Amino acid sequence: MFKVANANQYVVKTGFGVSDIKVCKKTVVWPGQTAQYFDVTPHNFELSLHAMSVEKLEFLLPAVMTIGPRIDDASLAKYARLMTGKSQSNVPELVKGVIEGETRVIAAGMSMEEIFKDRKAFKENIIRNVQSELDHFGLYCYNTNIKSLQDTPGSEYFSYIRMKTQEGAVNQAKIDVAEARYKGDVGEKERTGMTRQQVGRIEAETVVYENERKAEMFQAQATLETRQAEYDRQVQTAQIEAKQAANMRQIELQRQYEEKRQLAETERLRADVVAKWKAEYEVSVEKANSELYNEQRKADAALFKKKQEAEGMYYTTSKAAEAQMKKADAYLYEKKKEAEAIDSVMLAQANGLKNLVSAFNGDTNAALSYLMLERGTYQALAKENANAIKGLNPKITVWNQDGKTQSNPIADIYKSLPPLIETMRDQTGVMPPTWLANVAPEQQAAQTKSVVNGKV
Repeated sequence: MFKVANANQYVVKTGFGVSDIKVCKKTVVWPGQTAQYFDVTPHNFELSLHAMSVEKLEFLLPAVMTIGPRIDDASLAKYARLMTGKSQSNVPELVKGVIEGETRVIAAGMSMEEIFKDRKAFKENIIRNVQSELDHFGLYCYNTNIKSLQDTPGSEYFSYIRMKTQEGAVNQAKIDVAEARYKGDVGEKERTGMTRQQVGRIEAETVVYENERKAEMFQAQATLETRQAEYDRQVQTAQIEAKQAANMRQIELQRQYEEKRQLAETERLRADVVAKWKAEYEVSVEKANSELYNEQRKADAALFKKKQEAEGMYYTTSKAAEAQMKKADAYLYEKKKEAEAIDSVMLAQANGLKNLVSAFNGDTNAALSYLMLERGTYQALAKENANAIKGLNPKITVWNQDGKTQSNPIADIYKSLPPLIETMRDQTGVMPPTWLANVAPEQQAAQTKSVVNGKV
């Protein structure tokens, strides 16, 4: 069976060959499949919501909402899956429940003054929250109309608000009437004075205006006459310039004619000369080609000769290189033999040292002393030490303690200062400061005399 839906309808099909559901405007229903029409026309839902504000004040909110399925594939699939068939009769209860729940939640978070004065924000909040819930069922709120808020039985809040508004409007009207009378009286006097001022000013301005217009007329007449004279002068100048331009144009044309004639004569003479030059050029080209051929032959002969000479030189160079290679090989062989001889000598010396250490039962110090004695190392060291101290005149200082066995440390230190200072002066040339030790010359001489022949 082939099913076609109306303009405000869709067909939902399921069954064999359909994984879930298929929503379309027309389809073929095969055996094992079922199809059903569902309407997408929006419906009006009239509600009288009973809500409570944040101050626990109850009120009635009459509202009319136009709700229907959203026309897109995902929303139609949701609506067809959840709301078609027997469930379609539950749409009004579902919508009313959603609207009442969201409205009460929003009203519970707002004061009565906010709800009454900012009705636009209250309406937008209701539409936004209701729509977020309707999206789960594929529905869309096309229009929302919230009527005037009404008092619940036993509450007169909105009645008092309306009375307050009416009294405020009446009082404001009285103030507006008094203000209008005040403005009328004052305005009448102001307009009378302003009329007289405007008349006087306009008359004065008229006189000034007429005088200015007369002056402008005289000035315009003078300007007209001046411009007329200027135009006459320009016309005469233009006529003279046109005549002179015609004469100059004629001269220019005559000059161009002479130039063209001379150019044609020049081209004719040039053609004759070019033809002559072309013939001479061809003869020169033939001659140059002949000379080029001869030069190429000579160059080939010279190249062949150079090639022969290069081959001979290469042969000579190869022989010299072979001789050099042989000479280098002989030198390398000689150095290799010298290295082998040195290696043999060093190996023999190492074996000799090894045998010498073995002869001293592994005592390397004894072996070293033997080698130094055998090679005269000690004699050479003694000779060098003697040469090192040769010419020196060392001074030996002996401190005398007068043969006393008992020692007085203070006296010994005091007696040792003069010879110590003398020794420092002789060996370094530096004298200590006078505050360190001040010894009489006689005492110092008596103490230094003890340094004689090793007497202590």
